[in-house]
Amino acid sequence: MKHETVTVPAPTGLDWKAIGYLISIVSVFFLGAVAWTKENPPGWYYPVLIIGMATSIIGMGCRYLAHLHQKAQIRQAKAEADRR
Repeated sequence: MKHETVTVPAPTGLDWKAIGYLISIVSVFFLGAVAWTKENPPGWYYPVLIIGMATSIIGMGCRYLAHLHQKAQIRQAKAEADRR
């Protein structure tokens, strides 16, 4: 039986996609804060504003999770290729 050393790749550098999603989330809060100051809004205004902000943030979180999943698949494919 052959013994081989297994190496685990360590993350290197910044994850620019994560930074971009964080910036987008912060911008949602700033835009929501500005929209919140509306004078005499109809009754549906604030619930719709909150739902819109929440769905935007959830969508960014889903896209980031997909990004992490894709990176893991790439690492797995590289590891399988190295084993061959």
